[in-house]
Amino acid sequence: MTKQNNDCDSCAQKGSCKDENNGQECTHKVFRMSKIKHKIIIASGKGGVGKSTVSVNLARALQLKGMRVGILDADITGPDIPKLLGIEEAKLMQGPEGIEPAKADGIKAASMALILTSRDSPVVWRGPMKMAAIKQFIQDVNWGDLDFLLIDLPPGTSDEPLSVVQLIPELAGAIIVTTPQEVALLDSRKAVNMIRAMKLPVLGIVENMSGLVCPHCGDGISIFGAGGGQRMAEEMDVTFLGSIPIDPSVCALGDSGLTFVQSETLAGGSFNKIVERLLQMFN
Repeated sequence: MTKQNNDCDSCAQKGSCKDENNGQECTHKVFRMSKIKHKIIIASGKGGVGKSTVSVNLARALQLKGMRVGILDADITGPDIPKLLGIEEAKLMQGPEGIEPAKADGIKAASMALILTSRDSPVVWRGPMKMAAIKQFIQDVNWGDLDFLLIDLPPGTSDEPLSVVQLIPELAGAIIVTTPQEVALLDSRKAVNMIRAMKLPVLGIVENMSGLVCPHCGDGISIFGAGGGQRMAEEMDVTFLGSIPIDPSVCALGDSGLTFVQSETLAGGSFNKIVERLLQMFN
């Protein structure tokens, strides 16, 4: 990054930084990212597949295993992470070391929703303003020492993913979330190819909303089809991390700011297996 005066003016190191106003890379901001062991993108080509729900539950599952975890909500116009974490009333505050992230029972979070004056306020911004906000979340938030930083991307393959990859050094890779239906798989394939085009590893595919167990007869019902995510993973030579069934409790828990991995649910049992497969990649 080329330092600009406005970067220096808002920086906690103003007056003591050896790079101040000399056009050099801002070394202390790069150092912030270097204190995070694993930085993972959570992506999807299509909206409505449960990507943010997967991000939040992955964060909580990792935190319950003793990991230090943060979530960067890079969906500037549709920021849902605070709602799912139960911290809608929290705000990002300026501290001596930069912007202090909000905390949800140990999980650090930064999101546009934690800046807006009202939960109903729309963010009507063009691309450059969204990119500036993402840049500030990455470079100015005092994430501290983390084992995992999860970056929840908006749907699509455009500005936001490109900005995240350019601004965050040493990304570990991406997890792609899809549902079994063909319209979701069509866009998920594009997301896989986008990640590959950016020279990042695809850590795996997660198939969400993968069938429903009837509460009356116990039979499985394939509402959105079945097995599409696994077939796509095999066709594209990508690891299939696992599937998450449709579970009515997931919606109620998410609306209440709770994660399903903390409850005795079908989805929670399936998701914990996904987390174990993911952690094996970092051991």
